[in-house]
Amino acid sequence: MQTETSPFLQVWHLSMIIGAIAVAAIGILIYVMHNLRISTIREYKGKYDYINGHEIKNYKKVFLCFGIAAMLIINLYGMGKLFSIGVWFFVRLFISVAGGTLIAYVAFLILDYYYPTILNRKLRKWRFMPRKGSTGNTLRLLSEEEEDVHLEEGMKAEESAFSIDYDVWIDERSGEVKIEKYPGHLQALRCNSCGFYTMKVVREEITKEPGPDGPGELIKHYQCYYCKSVRATAFNISTREADDYKNSPRMAFRRSKNVEMIRLEIQTNTGGKKFFEFQSVGQAQKFLEEYDSEKP
Repeated sequence: MQTETSPFLQVWHLSMIIGAIAVAAIGILIYVMHNLRISTIREYKGKYDYINGHEIKNYKKVFLCFGIAAMLIINLYGMGKLFSIGVWFFVRLFISVAGGTLIAYVAFLILDYYYPTILNRKLRKWRFMPRKGSTGNTLRLLSEEEEDVHLEEGMKAEESAFSIDYDVWIDERSGEVKIEKYPGHLQALRCNSCGFYTMKVVREEITKEPGPDGPGELIKHYQCYYCKSVRATAFNISTREADDYKNSPRMAFRRSKNVEMIRLEIQTNTGGKKFFEFQSVGQAQKFLEEYDSEKP
C-alpha cells in the first residue's frame, strides 16, 4: 500500500494553496482599490459616474476571484488520503470546478438582478447631495420646469427623448450655474413585480400629437427581462419653449426629481385590474379626468 504522495500531487496541492491565497488576495485588493478610488474623488458627480460605470464590473471581478479561490480550496479535499493520480483525483477536480463556478454564477446573478436596487439608492445619494459653488455658497437644485431656462435646445431634445437627464444647480446669490449630465430613462427601471431594476422599453407610441392647444402624449411600453412583466407609462410631449418659464411664479415649482413614478391601480366592476404609471401628479390627475373604463 502506497503511503508516500507522488511528487506531482505534492506540487499540485502546494499550487492549490498558494493559488487560493493569491487569488483571494487579488479579489480583496480589487475591492479595497475600488472603494479607495471612490473616496479620493472629490466631486459628487465624479463619484456618481465612477460608481455607475465601475461598481458592478469591479464587484464581479471580486467574486470571480473568490470563486476561483473556492475552486482551488475544494481541490485540496482529501489531500492527506490521496497519494497517486486516480479516479478520485478527477472526481475531485470536477467537483471543485463545479463548486467554484456555482459560487461565481450565484454572485453574478445577485449583482445583475438584486444589487442594482442597492446601487440605485447609492447613486441617488450622490446625485442629490447638496452642492457647494465656487464661492462656497450652497447651490439650489432647480425643478424640471425651472431648469429648461438654462439648457440649450439640444439638451432639451435629449431630455425629451429620455436618453439624457440634466440637473441644474444654481447659486442664487452669485448667479453661478452648474449643469450635470446623467443617463436618462432609457436605463432599466425597477420592476414592480419582482423588484429588480430590469424593466426596459420595448415599444413606444404617440397617442396624441403636440399642438398649439397643448402638449402631446407618448406611451412607453416596458417589459421586465427577468420576470417578463409588462407595463405602460404616459409621458407629456411639451411644445413649450424655455422662455415660457421665465415669467412663471417661482413657488409654483416643486422639486420632483426624487419621485420616480406615480402608479395607479384601477379595479373594474368585473374584477379586472389595470395599472398605469406617470412621471408627475399633473399627468396622473389629467389621466383620471379623461379616463374611460370602457376603453380597452
